[in-house]
Amino acid sequence: MAGESAVIERAIDAGKGVIRLFPNWVPRAFCIPGKRLKLHQDDYYAFGAHRGGIDERWFASTVKADNGPETLEDEGLSYIYFKDGEVEHKILLRDAIELSGEKILGKAVMEKYGGWLMFAKFFDNMEPLPHHLHQDDEKAALVGQKGKPEGYYFPKQLNNHPGWFPYTFFGLNPGTTRDDVIECLKNWDNGDNGILYHSSAYKLKLGTGWNVPPGILHAPGSLLTYEPQRSSDVFAMFQNIVWDQFMPWDFLVKDVPEEHKKDLDFIVDLIDWEANLDPEFYKNRFLEPKPVKSVEEMRDEGYEENWIVYGSEYFSAKELTVFPEREVVIKDSGPYGLIVIEGHGKFQGLEIGAPDVIRFGQMTKDELFVTYEAAINGVVIKNESDSQNLVILKHFGPEV
Repeated sequence: MAGESAVIERAIDAGKGVIRLFPNWVPRAFCIPGKRLKLHQDDYYAFGAHRGGIDERWFASTVKADNGPETLEDEGLSYIYFKDGEVEHKILLRDAIELSGEKILGKAVMEKYGGWLMFAKFFDNMEPLPHHLHQDDEKAALVGQKGKPEGYYFPKQLNNHPGWFPYTFFGLNPGTTRDDVIECLKNWDNGDNGILYHSSAYKLKLGTGWNVPPGILHAPGSLLTYEPQRSSDVFAMFQNIVWDQFMPWDFLVKDVPEEHKKDLDFIVDLIDWEANLDPEFYKNRFLEPKPVKSVEEMRDEGYEENWIVYGSEYFSAKELTVFPEREVVIKDSGPYGLIVIEGHGKFQGLEIGAPDVIRFGQMTKDELFVTYEAAINGVVIKNESDSQNLVILKHFGPEV
């Protein structure tokens, strides 16, 4: 471990407080890849066709994916990548934080939270997902996990096609009752259980997002989505057939205690009824970008930055655009992960760029993690293009 600590220190110092992360791919057996992740066409089934296609890329993750009994030991976990001369090093971000948490996250974060409590992902599905929810802390704790709030943002740069259904069902229609949902669950094996008849769909708008706390039913549409979230992979699927594909009962009760897997009252109690029946759901959950400060001031300085995911105590996200041939210094209040989605340049001296095509297992220059000291002191970012914007998505953990 002493050797790993030394490598982590060298990686942080070499990047002036910024470290590279290795691409982190996750398959899902119940989804059809939308193929907008820039992964090579031959590699979407790199985990094996029986595991399903790769339709997610996870960022700054210290949580393992929960993909059933064949899940790999490091599936969903991000690695730090550092090339020291001719020697390549890969160290799990989770392990690095255990060894050097104060250096990476700062003393205050480590004292209050004990680690990095969020991650972000791209999910990239051709079809919509089932109407499902993520448990809150109380219900997730019953299976040894944390609750999972999440946020959505739909980047224009990565949505060259909309998929089959770019609409998301959210919540339940006012007037829907417990008995209505229980009846849907009773009909699990009798064809479409009809849960979507009790919900409303919203057309997804590029460049905007949504705030989705635990307990809210949602059936995400088919845009590629940037999704900051809490470090958890709990869910309960309430819809049994999506795009003619049947979901087994196990997908509903994956994170339900054994003694309640057939208990319909317990399962229905996973729903946050007040939030799902909110008559002003759109007003309270839809997210338009919000400038971090005066737009005119930012443009004069050579950039524009917006809050794109906000309203959660567990995470937030920004979109930073640096204009062509401009160099800026950006300060933030805490550590963060980032992914480059357009352009190329330098970030604290490190080369960065959005790749055209990525082979499975190949290193890229589009994902970084910014340590606490670098974030608060400011990082130097240079757009080296004379015509194209440099666009970066930044994901933050909870405030101290």
